[in-house]
Amino acid sequence: MLEDRLHHRDIKPTTMRILVLKELIESSAAISLKDLEARFERADKVTLYRTLKTFEENKLIHSIDDGSGSVKYALCEETCNCSPNDQHVHFHCTKCDETFCFNQTKIPATKIPFGFEVSSAAMVFQGICASCS
Repeated sequence: MLEDRLHHRDIKPTTMRILVLKELIESSAAISLKDLEARFERADKVTLYRTLKTFEENKLIHSIDDGSGSVKYALCEETCNCSPNDQHVHFHCTKCDETFCFNQTKIPATKIPFGFEVSSAAMVFQGICASCS
C-alpha cells in the first residue's frame, strides 16, 4: 500500500505525495520535475518540487545528475539509507534521454586519501538503452 511506504519513511501521506509515489513506482526510468509537471498539468510546480525534496530528505527517493542538465529522481530500495555503500550505478540513454537505476551494480569501493570524507558517490554510464538499440 502506498500510504504504508510513506509511513515507513515518516512521510505524512497527502494526496499529492501518494500520486507522485505512484508515478515513481510505475515508471521504468527516473523522473525529472519537468516529467512530473507534464503528468500533473494542474499541480503547482512548487508543490511537486517540495514533494520530491521531502521524499529525498526522508530517503524514499534519490536524485541523479545524469549529465543531461535535468536532475532526475528514482525510488530507493526499501533498505536504502543513501549512504555511499548503498549507491548504485545509473545508465543514461543518449537517444531517448531516459535514465535507469542499475540497483544490483554498486559503485566500486575506492580508497580515499586520509583526511577526506565521502558523503556521496555517483557513476553514470551513457550510451544507448536496450529499447533504443
